[in-house]
Amino acid sequence: MHYPFAPFPSRGQLRWPGGKRLALIVTINLEFWDLLKPTSATYYAGGPSILPDALPGNIPDFPNFSWREYGQRVGVWRLFDIFAAAGVPASCTMNAKLALERPAIIEAALKHGHELIPHNYEQGELLCHLQHAPDQERKVIAETLDVYRRTTGRQPKGWLSSSLRGTTNTPSILAGNGLTFWCDLMNDDQPYMVATDAGPIVAVPYSIEINDFTLLQRRGLTNDAAFDCMKEQFDVLYAEGATTGMMMNVGLHPHVIGVPHRVSLLRRFLAYAASFDGVWWATREEVAQAYRAQHTGHIAGATA
Repeated sequence: MHYPFAPFPSRGQLRWPGGKRLALIVTINLEFWDLLKPTSATYYAGGPSILPDALPGNIPDFPNFSWREYGQRVGVWRLFDIFAAAGVPASCTMNAKLALERPAIIEAALKHGHELIPHNYEQGELLCHLQHAPDQERKVIAETLDVYRRTTGRQPKGWLSSSLRGTTNTPSILAGNGLTFWCDLMNDDQPYMVATDAGPIVAVPYSIEINDFTLLQRRGLTNDAAFDCMKEQFDVLYAEGATTGMMMNVGLHPHVIGVPHRVSLLRRFLAYAASFDGVWWATREEVAQAYRAQHTGHIAGATA
């Protein structure tokens, strides 16, 4: 994998469809964790635990498992209702195992017309551990994509690794499977091209900071303080979007933002962003398509 270093002032202008200033991607992460793993190593990767005492994978951790499962049983349904009321599309990432074990969630996402993006097979099985086992990584990705096709009826176009922990082989494996975008990197406010041995793929950056896990769990912010962070991010990117197309990602988890004492934060931010003209409520696939059509004039030395 390779992408050129591109100082922001050296770039050409990006134009979003309809002359929009800011591509705003609001993500719901649909994730599944196994209750038990056949290992004595500690388990529960994918965000901080609700209780900090890590247990071996072969011992049930009911507090952490059931805390996360709340998002599947209750939280995600609140989020679907909020997005429907706001008339805003979500970009949903999905573990293969979530689709197999909780198909009603995928059916609801499809019914609401949300984007669905493969997000590893199971949330706690991180691809980074397969850096030196590319054949095993290819197998995990192939199995994930197969479940995606069977359960959604769609062809996969992009990928987000669980916990954003992929390998240097990941983008090449994805491109070799016909995928057109990859979301694991967090180094930009615009998309860009990544060269791989299997052809180019569009990087559509994610955000670990404008993310409910970081704002509400890792940093322990109040709803008001978290909203201030989201608003400041939006305001700066929207202003910069007057001269070139910018992008903002908001990462959400149903067991974090979907609880009763936090959902007002999501409603408030969606309403605030909707009060501005020039906001493109985009999916990652739409951003990748729009970028691929104009990338040659954006970053010098990027792959075609």
